[in-house]
Amino acid sequence: MWPYYPELLATPVPRYTSFPTAAEFSDAVGLGDMDRALDEVSGDISLYLHIPFCEKICWYCGCNTGAAGRRDRLAGYLAALRHEIALVLRRLAGRAQVKRVAFGGGSPNAVAPTDFVQLAMELTDSGILADPDWSIELDPRGLAADTGGKDWDKVIAGVGITRASLGVQTFAPQLQAAIGRVQPFEDIARATRMLRGAGVTSLNFDLMYGLPGQSNDDLLASLESTIALGADRIALFGYAHVPHMIPRQKRIDASHLPGQHDRFAMADLGHAMLTGAGYRAIGFDHFALPGDPMAIVAAEGRLHRNFQGFTDDASPVLLGLGASAISMFSGCIIQNEKNLGRYRMRLSQMQLPAALGVRRSARDQATGRIIEAILCQDTALIGTALGPELIRALNPFIARGLALRDGDRLTVLPGGRPYARTIAALFDPYRQDSLRRFSSAV
Repeated sequence: MWPYYPELLATPVPRYTSFPTAAEFSDAVGLGDMDRALDEVSGDISLYLHIPFCEKICWYCGCNTGAAGRRDRLAGYLAALRHEIALVLRRLAGRAQVKRVAFGGGSPNAVAPTDFVQLAMELTDSGILADPDWSIELDPRGLAADTGGKDWDKVIAGVGITRASLGVQTFAPQLQAAIGRVQPFEDIARATRMLRGAGVTSLNFDLMYGLPGQSNDDLLASLESTIALGADRIALFGYAHVPHMIPRQKRIDASHLPGQHDRFAMADLGHAMLTGAGYRAIGFDHFALPGDPMAIVAAEGRLHRNFQGFTDDASPVLLGLGASAISMFSGCIIQNEKNLGRYRMRLSQMQLPAALGVRRSARDQATGRIIEAILCQDTALIGTALGPELIRALNPFIARGLALRDGDRLTVLPGGRPYARTIAALFDPYRQDSLRRFSSAV
């Protein structure tokens, strides 16, 4: 059992998929920064392509996505995305090699299989792919033949996608109805069989706790189903209810949301059940079977964190393509235009769609390494970051046996795992107004 100290979890904190976080982005960073950053790119890089469409919009979702009902809108977006691929990747020919390609959203399978193949061909034709690992996020509801999912098995096998993530969230029908994501068990089981048959060797299930009306038994049943279906990885997220930031969440009945104590107990329960079933805990909300690449790099101290969460990707550069996609360089983080119209307009004018971002000073980069190490390795050399105020802030965690300070090294102890984000946030000099901006630490 994890020790529960509600006073140490009272302040919402970032998820730290980057540092500085997206809360620090501004339009003072944009096209010029992107041009300079691309000019400096060389060696191995990773790509992320954002598809901001879903067949159905789930009420809980905070992603930049919209309904895919208007096919002309979707076609226009894909044309712009192919244009961005050509502008960015061909510019890097001879200097960079793409080792990983990830498709996310939204739901990449909201596009037609033929359109997806065209995107993959555009990437291949760029000339800088170096036998990359391919991964994709998928909505299992759109993979059945009777819902337009015909031929996705052939596409996944043909492109060579070996990693996939299914948006599951929960198997409980009443909870699915409460969050606007109804998907029968057989949809998920069918999708799992299809992906395995198409060559996917690392399959992730996204699950959630803290849903309206969710009980411990509901969570246990979903975990049992996930284990039975053989997921290689599991991301167990706490639902963040922020309807002031995500208006679609207003459809969710907040009066039925579990309180902080119940949420903490669910996170603890999930950790105990999954580790008891043979999964290794990765960071604070991911789990992987011992043979999965994620578990291997975690055991070797090579786990990283980026906008896709915990990852075994060690590339120093992540290029984001598509509306709202984020690119990460050593000296800056840059986000594309979120608005689809402006995104398309910029590309039609032969301009890259970089719109927002933040420059990363040497101090930012050092702080980012500390935060990443705390979250990924449970230990960090904190060096000169340790001032009097930080010592005072760390003391409650050390006094309760959640963390240990030994000289200039800070270690998060096993019972302190659910407090890792809160501890990491103590090193963040930008953290302000967190009650409005961020989610609960657990």
